[in-house]
Amino acid sequence: MCGNVRGAMAELFDPSVHPHRRRNPLTGDWVVVSPQRTKRPWQGHTDDGGGVNTSSHDPGCYLCPGNRRAGDVTNPTYTSTFVFENDFAALQPGVPAPETDGSGELFKIAAADGECRVICFSPRHDLTLAKMTPDEIGVVINLWHDQFADLNETWEWVQLFETRGAISGASNAHPHGQIWSSMFVPNEAASEIKSQASYLASRGTQLLIDYAKHEAASGERTVAINERWIAVVPYWAYWPYEMIVIPRRRVATLTELDTADDQALAEVLQTMLGAYDRLFNTSFPYCSGWHGAPRSGAAGFQLHAHYYPPLLRSADIAKIPASYELLANLQRDLTPESAAANLRDVC
Repeated sequence: MCGNVRGAMAELFDPSVHPHRRRNPLTGDWVVVSPQRTKRPWQGHTDDGGGVNTSSHDPGCYLCPGNRRAGDVTNPTYTSTFVFENDFAALQPGVPAPETDGSGELFKIAAADGECRVICFSPRHDLTLAKMTPDEIGVVINLWHDQFADLNETWEWVQLFETRGAISGASNAHPHGQIWSSMFVPNEAASEIKSQASYLASRGTQLLIDYAKHEAASGERTVAINERWIAVVPYWAYWPYEMIVIPRRRVATLTELDTADDQALAEVLQTMLGAYDRLFNTSFPYCSGWHGAPRSGAAGFQLHAHYYPPLLRSADIAKIPASYELLANLQRDLTPESAAANLRDVC
């Protein structure tokens, strides 16, 4: 056995063939990459795009204009975008403070005040961001701006996100997202804040600005790019077709974007999301969201968006974290470089 190990070690390493680990500099987590597993037998198929919304208005949809929602509330006949307080909010303002039982480290409890809103991207039930024009996407970007600015005046963290597609957990096909604002900084954001501040302190430059420069120069994992934005399958990606969208200049929050930034972002999103849809000829599902600096600020923090699509090899086969990943370490088969190449091929 020792001889076999030494022989394997003498072979030149190839990241497209050999299993290895990659570190996520934003969180410090490691991902196991096993590219050799893509050779295993597979009987997945490419969907024909069936089941896509074809009606611009669904009488049974509680997000469409003029329809009823929970609590016998009627939506206005909105013609652009629409925002309302979530009828089933996960976080609420003014909740009584929890009482501690003095159990110390083992049974900690803390307040979780917040505010939750639903944001409808369009009155049309049959649209998705991928199907919108850059101008229509620009309207949504302006909505993100306004909502972030409003909620950031009160809450420490403002999390804008979109859950797209039933396979990702979306309960409604209408084009919409949500905002969960909180008095606390969530776990993922706290890790990113710490990592970016540490990188700035040790190197004097910003982590994601440096990363964007490297990716723009390489192009190996880049899917969409212009003078102001870059969208790449990150080097440390966990989800098969994961993407990170980064402004190429220093920007801490959505409110710092100017008109040219917005236009350039709309173009990048249209290219990227369009490639998603064409990859398996389906309305591509994903979980996505923006990470901006918290209200109190964070040294070295760069605005960015994460896109986490679950699809692996077909329109209806999702990657589900298996036992090893839940009990030991995150793991992927398809390399980020291969995923980016697949997306570029359909851009």
